[in-house]
Amino acid sequence: MAPEAVTRAREAVAEGLAEVGVVAGSAFADAVLLVVSELVANVLRHAPRCPVADVELTVGAGQLIVGVADAEPRLPLLGPGEMGAGLRLVAELAAEYEGGIGAKLTVNRDGKVVLVRFRMPS
Repeated sequence: MAPEAVTRAREAVAEGLAEVGVVAGSAFADAVLLVVSELVANVLRHAPRCPVADVELTVGAGQLIVGVADAEPRLPLLGPGEMGAGLRLVAELAAEYEGGIGAKLTVNRDGKVVLVRFRMPS
């Protein structure tokens, strides 16, 4: 996966945000895009042999969930004091919107998905 993957992921998510009515340049849009950047950068950093990271947006019940999946089955450490600076930032941004961060192994293939949940602003 090449470094331009971060830019491509941000562009795709920005389009998805616009489709669900999130205003471009809003604090919420910026927070979501920063989370996407951090998660895709983590794939580049911690799963360099993964050829691709899948980024998905899910919206429903007043929430927006960002999922970034890769082929590395090792789950990130998400406990207090265990996260690196990037995941700490992700967790803080999610918390600003009454959300959180989690990770789970993928069911249909090897690897994991990191999920970040936000409450959609009204």
